Amino acid sequence: MIRLFRKYHRLIAIAVSLPLILTVITGVGYTIFDEWFHQEAIAHFLMRVHTMKLLGLEEIYPVLNGLGLMGLLVTGLTMSGLFKKRSPSQSV
Repeated sequence: MIRLFRKYHRLIAIAVSLPLILTVITGVGYTIFDEWFHQEAIAHFLMRVHTMKLLGLEEIYPVLNGLGLMGLLVTGLTMSGLFKKRSPSQSV
């Protein structure tokens, strides 16, 4: 079962990594350019990329990011063994 979750975790990570990296970089860049350097034009462009308004995907992009992260959390926590039932002889 863990092999199956590892396979899904790897596939989800590959698919979700680029959008998440883009979201993180543009979010940090927005803060730096807006708050520190007061470059509103660059900050506005970064926010359009951050929300994918640039491509008209502002309604679906956060949902896809969230679903991808939830998939990574579920598969990752399942592989970690936190929810594995332990027999009484294994308790510490």
